[in-house]
Amino acid sequence: MTDLPADISACRLCADRFAATATRHRPRPVPWFRPTARLLIAGQAPGLQVHEKGRPFDDRSGDRLRDWMGIDRDTFYDLTRIAVIPMAFCFPGYDAKGSDLPPPRICAETWHDRVFATLPDIRLRLLIGAHAQRWHLGAKGPMTETVRAFRDHLPGTIPLPHPSWRNTGWLKRNPWFETDLLPVLRTRVAEALND
Repeated sequence: MTDLPADISACRLCADRFAATATRHRPRPVPWFRPTARLLIAGQAPGLQVHEKGRPFDDRSGDRLRDWMGIDRDTFYDLTRIAVIPMAFCFPGYDAKGSDLPPPRICAETWHDRVFATLPDIRLRLLIGAHAQRWHLGAKGPMTETVRAFRDHLPGTIPLPHPSWRNTGWLKRNPWFETDLLPVLRTRVAEALND
């Protein structure tokens, strides 16, 4: 039996792809899961700060996500309770204009089936952003509509926008997210972690 997090950490499938980006960085996969996890955070891909630090959501986006979930840093980083499985385990880099590149599909295609087979106790999936929502839900429409229809996916799944500070405008334009979705999110997170 292999050590799957170690296998993922050693992955270099995208080395040539990342070397050709504006950032010209090397792969640094950030696997964050253990078989006992009860809550899955399925996101897009690590950002540059996560790439540098080696911990998922260890940035301002993570602060906002923890606030949305109603949990503290210690709870969030408890590997026995929370798994973070992005669509790509590495920072994909920036394009020539400084925009985030999409997560390479080869990462999810290579690792996801194996990872999810090791997570039998997941009680709640948080699907962050359109990439994760398309993969896990088969969502085809705009991310806003997928998130607005969050009740259609309860009790086991809640789609969310990315907690990036770039999405502050989206949050202001969609006040229902805070009034309708966040109370449900906090309740479901507490139930998933404490049952």
